[in-house]
Amino acid sequence: MKIFIMRHGEAEHYAPSDAERALTQRGCSASVSVAKSCVEQGFQQFDKVIVSPYLRAQQTWFEISKHFDAKQVLTSDDITPYGDSEDVFEYINALIDVDKLDSVLLVSHLPLVGYLTAEFVTDMAPPMFPTSGLICIDYSPESRNGQVAFNIQPQ
Repeated sequence: MKIFIMRHGEAEHYAPSDAERALTQRGCSASVSVAKSCVEQGFQQFDKVIVSPYLRAQQTWFEISKHFDAKQVLTSDDITPYGDSEDVFEYINALIDVDKLDSVLLVSHLPLVGYLTAEFVTDMAPPMFPTSGLICIDYSPESRNGQVAFNIQPQ
C-alpha cells in the first residue's frame, strides 16, 4: 500500500494564532506543482485523505484536491504540528486494517510529518520537509514497515 505524507504550503508569518496562518500565493502554486508531479508519477487517487484543521493545511488540500480524487476526506485534530507520531501511526494502521485501504494522504505540519515518516520507515531518521514537500512510502501493514518510493520537493 502507499502512504503519502505532505507538509502544507508556505504560509504567512503573522496571524492571530498559529492555526489561522493562511497560505501565501507561493504556497498555493508550490503545492499545486507538487500535486502535478505526483500525478505524473501515476498517483492521483486516494482511498482516504486526512487533513489537519489548521487553515494552511486545509487551504493546501483545497488547492491540490483539484488534481486528485479522494474517496473520503477527513479533518483530524491529531495531525496538527503538535500531534503524537506514535498515536497517528497506530491510528493509520487501524484505518488500513478496518477500511482495507490501498492509499492514504496526510496533509500536515512540521515537526509531525518528519516524525511520522520515521514511524512508517523505521530505519530512517525523521527527515526535514520543505513547505509543500511530499513523500510516498511503500508500506507493508503486515511488517509495519515501509520504504520511500519517491520524494517530491517543490520547485
